[in-house]
Amino acid sequence: MASTNDLKNGMVLKLDGGQLWSVVEFQHVKPGKGPAFVRTKLKNVLSGKVVDKTFNAGVKVETATVDRRDMQFSYMDGDYFVFMDMETYDQLHVDRKAVGDAANFLIEGFTASVAQHEGEVLYVELPAAVELTIQHTDPGVQGDRSTGGTKPATLETGYEIGVPLFITMGEKIKVDTRSGEYLGRVNS
Repeated sequence: MASTNDLKNGMVLKLDGGQLWSVVEFQHVKPGKGPAFVRTKLKNVLSGKVVDKTFNAGVKVETATVDRRDMQFSYMDGDYFVFMDMETYDQLHVDRKAVGDAANFLIEGFTASVAQHEGEVLYVELPAAVELTIQHTDPGVQGDRSTGGTKPATLETGYEIGVPLFITMGEKIKVDTRSGEYLGRVNS
C-alpha cells in the first residue's frame, strides 16, 4: 500500500478488482476551497487504455510489484518469442499478445525490457528508437523529389514503414518504436 502523496510516474497500481494501472502522469492540486486532491492519468497495463482518475490527497492505494528486466530476444518458437535473461541465462517464452507492437521491431540479439507481475508477462518494451536494415524498397524515381514524399519500405523484420524517396535497399535506418516512423539514416 502507498499513499497518493507517494505517486511517481511508472508506478503500477492495483485498482478496480485487481486490474493493473501504470501512472503516466500525476498532479497534486490544492484548490482555494475544499481538500487537496491528486489528478492522475493512468494506463491499463494489459489493454493500453488511458483514463483520467482523481484521488483525494493522502488516500491509500494498493501498489503492484512489477519486475522489469532487460532480456535479449533469442528466437521465435511457434507463436512464442523466446527471451534470455542476461544475468541468469534463463529462457522465457513470451506470448505474441504480451509482445504487442514491439514484434514489428524485434530481431535476434535486441535487448528489451520485459515486465512481469507474479510470474505473468505483462508487456515487452523496446528502447524509443532501434536501428534496422531496409530489406526491400522501390528506387525513388527522378522528379518525385519535388514533393518531399515518402515511399513504402519493408524492414528486416517484415514490417512496412514510409521512408523518404532517397533511401535505398540495404541501408540502415533509425525507427521510432512507439509510432513506427522513420527517424533518419544511420551513419556507418
